[in-house]
Amino acid sequence: MSMVTSAMDHVIRAELWSSQLKEILLDDLDAMRWVDFLTEFPDGTTFTIPSVGQATTQDVLEDVALTYESLDTGEFQFIIDKYKGSAHYITRQALQDSFYAQRILGSFVEKERRAIMEVLETDILKTPGPNASQSSTAQTAASTNAINGMDHRFIGTGTNEVIALADFAKAKLSLKKANVPMSQLVAIVDPTVAYEIETSANFVNFSSSNARWDSIVETGLTSGMRFIKNIYGFDVYESNYLDDANENIGTPTTAAGKQNLFFSAERSVLPIIGAWRQLPQVDSEFNKDFQREEYITTARYGTKLYRPENMVCVLTDTDQV
Repeated sequence: MSMVTSAMDHVIRAELWSSQLKEILLDDLDAMRWVDFLTEFPDGTTFTIPSVGQATTQDVLEDVALTYESLDTGEFQFIIDKYKGSAHYITRQALQDSFYAQRILGSFVEKERRAIMEVLETDILKTPGPNASQSSTAQTAASTNAINGMDHRFIGTGTNEVIALADFAKAKLSLKKANVPMSQLVAIVDPTVAYEIETSANFVNFSSSNARWDSIVETGLTSGMRFIKNIYGFDVYESNYLDDANENIGTPTTAAGKQNLFFSAERSVLPIIGAWRQLPQVDSEFNKDFQREEYITTARYGTKLYRPENMVCVLTDTDQV
């Protein structure tokens, strides 16, 4: 008997399945390192931080008493307002019948944690703007949010509201006029902004007058999430999780915009404050009624803009690429 292909139809699997599971590509999550997470949070949901104003001076005149003044005081409050969860199950029957069941079950915890951390990343990068959940100190939409006479929210000045080299200089000037330290300057930008920096003649030509920019043209800007070089002192990072910003500030309007963030990451002046009431926590059990394994990951936290003077938002259109 010859075993040719036509005679083996009943012993050949019509469809072959790989032993590998295809995983979705994931971005790096970086924003947590630029948040001042509080640890002194014993109970409750509201955290209050007192503040004290600056001392003033006066002219001293001979034989005239100085006027004694009190320091201005105030308080800053933010609350734990986020309670996030991710829950999944797999039935006992699926565990028995599916070739991939154990691997899928084993991935529940990490995938649920990742889902919560992506939400946290989005919430952090949304915190400075008008869409923040705690907006009493966040920036106001359609306003320059000027501090000491300098804009802390403005639209990119490039053609069709894209980023321009001058926007980096203006962001730096706005921070300087607000007495923000000029150390550890950071810019978090949308990938479309990174593209503009890599391809715009204004940025590329700038390299000819500054040797530090030579490798930008040769090797590209990014290594992972971090730009190899900086622009006017800003280390530039790119993120897919920046907040939308479609608004009118004066004449220009961002029709399909993103909110790019510029600030100092000096530890003592971090612009965003946060606190965990509950770090991501996993609970699991076998549900005898539904005959299935259940996993749930939950977390509670809050974030808020703490130092608005140390935050400049540059809005850029994303539909010009």
